[in-house]
Amino acid sequence: MPTDVPKPRHDPIRLAVLLSGGGTTLVNLAKKIQAGELDAQLAVAVCSNQSAYEKLTAHSLDLPVHLVSRKDHADAASFSQAVFNIIKDADVDLVCLAGFLCLLSIPDDFSYRVLNIHPALLPAFGGKGMFGHHVHEAVIASGDKVSGCTIHFADQTYDTGQILVQRTCPVLNSDTPDTLADRVFEQECLAYPEAIRLISQGRLTIDGKLDTPKLNP
Repeated sequence: MPTDVPKPRHDPIRLAVLLSGGGTTLVNLAKKIQAGELDAQLAVAVCSNQSAYEKLTAHSLDLPVHLVSRKDHADAASFSQAVFNIIKDADVDLVCLAGFLCLLSIPDDFSYRVLNIHPALLPAFGGKGMFGHHVHEAVIASGDKVSGCTIHFADQTYDTGQILVQRTCPVLNSDTPDTLADRVFEQECLAYPEAIRLISQGRLTIDGKLDTPKLNP
């Protein structure tokens, strides 16, 4: 049975960004919006740890920033509820995971309303523990000559949701995890805005888990 991706209720689309690291993806989205290259509004940011919170607030972005620490919650369900309470209060259309390392229990009303970015070409090099340099180290060790990034809908497990956008880059013989990460990030800066634009159009339909989402007329 085909499933229509929920249409945004706001124009421009309102985004929540969730992060556990330095906030580079969020800063990129803010720059794209400011430059007029992405028609969207950053409504709220949620950090999963104190370090991420401090790094993000240092960027002085004009949006509310919340800290919801995983260690302060007994289980994934209570942690996820605390995160989504903030998201719902901000009246958000789309949640963008941007280096968010905590597995979320996604409520039914946010099905196909949560995106994740992964620094490799899923389904390869995904799953629990595969994040950041762990991914780039694995790609280099595999001998693959192409890597890239994947934007996919998040579900209840790691890196298994419907793929929306992928972009590629070469893996060079001289690459280190750092140099490959830089090249992949260049593609991430293009891929996430592209995925958000597709959602903003409100014409995406999914027909089967492995199919590429289709644009309706």
